[in-house]
Amino acid sequence: MTTANVNDIVIGIESFGDDGAPLILLAGGTTMLSWPDSLCVRLAAGGRRVVRYDLRDSGDSTTADPDAPSYTLRDLAADAAALVDALGGGPAHLAGIGVGGMVAQVAGLDHARAFSALTLVGTRAVAPGPPDDDLPDHDQATMSRLFARPMPDWSDREAVAEFAATGAEIRGDDPVAARAIAARIWDRTPSTAPPIQMANQLGLVFGKLDCAPRWRERLSEIEVPTLVVHGRSDPFFPVGNGEAIAREIPEARLLVLEQAATAIPESAAEEVTAAMLALE
Repeated sequence: MTTANVNDIVIGIESFGDDGAPLILLAGGTTMLSWPDSLCVRLAAGGRRVVRYDLRDSGDSTTADPDAPSYTLRDLAADAAALVDALGGGPAHLAGIGVGGMVAQVAGLDHARAFSALTLVGTRAVAPGPPDDDLPDHDQATMSRLFARPMPDWSDREAVAEFAATGAEIRGDDPVAARAIAARIWDRTPSTAPPIQMANQLGLVFGKLDCAPRWRERLSEIEVPTLVVHGRSDPFFPVGNGEAIAREIPEARLLVLEQAATAIPESAAEEVTAAMLALE
């Protein structure tokens, strides 16, 4: 792992594969560890240079104030385009998962020349908050169970890992994988201060961003090949959100993972890899 300097900030990155190969840039949701190691390795084996990165206020990227971010969704999109320039691999295939999928949509619209393809995983086409009337909202029963749990001691690595595992079980994700990833996120977080740890684990900073103006109405402007990947059982952004994106981006391909919820499970890594490589 290393860092890159773009837009007067530091971005944490990790690279896989040959530096001279076509670039696939993986936007974290919010940390780079939202992207499974196995997927990165498979993409690199497919002849790609794979770089996954942390969004601002997460991982090895610049941490300012997760409780009051001074940047916007547009700034995060600009970071993606600037990172392509810094890495010297443009135009690049940009992929985003969760909140990173929102970043990728806006980046594909506002910085179209920087990107040759888009992959949008487990995301939606409207900002955090109430969705449009035609889009399914978070599953309320699942949200109630998630928020009924007491918060852990964010300075306690094992307590945080256990909290992540129980949350994954409620969402329908793999609790063993979630526990391991949470521990790795804890280790990579630049401070043991509870607010910083919580921001890295939950990505709550994204919900506080200025995401205006809307971008859903512009999806038809996207002209690059686009893959939309969504878990059939996703309770956070139900699959109807992915279906809407695929309808509204011209000629987008929709890949529904029948045995997945919010994360890309190990069992789906090969299928997602094949779909991403076939996109270009």
